[in-house]
Amino acid sequence: MGVALSTCPARVTRLRHAGVIPGHQLRLTRPSRGAGVQALLSVRVGPHRREPVGPFVERIRGLPESRTVFPLTGPEDYLVQVVVADKADLQRLVLDEYTARGEAARVETGSIFRQWDCGPLPPPSPWAQSG
Repeated sequence: MGVALSTCPARVTRLRHAGVIPGHQLRLTRPSRGAGVQALLSVRVGPHRREPVGPFVERIRGLPESRTVFPLTGPEDYLVQVVVADKADLQRLVLDEYTARGEAARVETGSIFRQWDCGPLPPPSPWAQSG
């Protein structure tokens, strides 16, 4: 982009302070984590009250198998990406950490066969600007 290497750290620091770069993420390859199965869990929480939902989400976020938690609209309330050692470990996770507790009314699992990373977000289109 025509930026001198010596100015990059200062520019990145300014962008972080401005909130343009909210953080960074270290990603490890799957074998180094000792995990062989990635899955998506579609979770319906019940009853729909704030009291059970908040603690449920915090507990799920704290599980070592959890990678990402997405709150959803529609029939399912959450989509959770998990990484486990094998299918037996996935079954243990669903039975012991999700359905054994009262908050998860329904859990559906889907194995992830493969994952592709996508490029960075494109800059905003000038036509997308309101005004």
